Amino acid sequence: MVSLKTTCGFQNIRGPGIFSFLETLLLGLSSAMTRLSVSLQVIQLQLCTINIVKTFKRYLGISSFLWGLQRKHNIVLPGKVSPTLEVPDSIFKPQYVTQKLSVTKAPPDAEVKSPKQIEGMRKTCSIAASLLKFAGSLIKVGMTTDELDKAVHAECLSKGAYPSPLLYQGYPKSICTSVNNVVCHGIPDDRRLLDGDIICVDITVFYDGYHGDTSATFLVGSVAGEMCHLVEVARQCRDAGIAVCRPKARFSEIGWAVSNCAESAGYSVVPEFCGHGIGEYFHGPPDIIHVAYDDDAEMEEGMTFTIEPIICMGSPEIRILQDGWTAVTTDNSWSAQFEHTVLVTRSGVEVLTT
Repeated sequence: MVSLKTTCGFQNIRGPGIFSFLETLLLGLSSAMTRLSVSLQVIQLQLCTINIVKTFKRYLGISSFLWGLQRKHNIVLPGKVSPTLEVPDSIFKPQYVTQKLSVTKAPPDAEVKSPKQIEGMRKTCSIAASLLKFAGSLIKVGMTTDELDKAVHAECLSKGAYPSPLLYQGYPKSICTSVNNVVCHGIPDDRRLLDGDIICVDITVFYDGYHGDTSATFLVGSVAGEMCHLVEVARQCRDAGIAVCRPKARFSEIGWAVSNCAESAGYSVVPEFCGHGIGEYFHGPPDIIHVAYDDDAEMEEGMTFTIEPIICMGSPEIRILQDGWTAVTTDNSWSAQFEHTVLVTRSGVEVLTT
């Protein structure tokens, strides 16, 4: 066989070998054309694939953008806060208002209430519970948390009670309204409640010398199933903490019960905020920790305190915003909270805020 020398063209071709050469040449060209056709098909397929991927990426980008808008839509940041409401002189006020104190002094240790004190607590807690139900009946899509605060403030005064949060360490409103990613201490403002929100309303009142504290998380409009589940688990966590209360029970049992309930559902508990002793003072000993820990301090008959775990869908890490009050999750995950003031009795526990 002869070699094809590209530098000399055909000048070295001799005799009958030319036909063999032409045949080889034609076969080579045919093979090259076939390979070229296949290559063009591959290129065309690759271009088609690239276009599909670009279109899919565009779709994903639009979807991500829309989802981002929705998430941003429901992520709550502080709005405009209206002026502090007035309370008439006829309403009996706590010391931190009348004497310009930051707080009312509490006893150094967990207090065992007398029968008279317990009766005073029952009256106050009953008012707090009725105000929480009143607030829940008002909640609807489109209303502002400021409107809710004004309505509860007026209802509280109509019962002869003082809204405990008002002016407590400078807090400017009568209730706390914590929506979606706000963990607690949300200040009522001009943000309107949106369809699908969840809102925790925290109400404490001062009546005839005693405070009563309670909270609940409410659904706004049509709420997604996973959020409804979060709210229900938060309620169960509070109730699990209450169920272990009895004389001689360790306070740490509350934290274990709450943690087990939350974690079994795949949620977390915010450790920074705890329940507290309550009575003629707003906050006092004992601290009711809602996460698992070990301590031997025991409950006694006659003690009153709050149980109020905050349950999160995501990370339990929080940060405080510039207003000095509003606590939010660092990952913008949603949270829910329920709270009762309870009394340790001889036979177990009595929920006072029902």
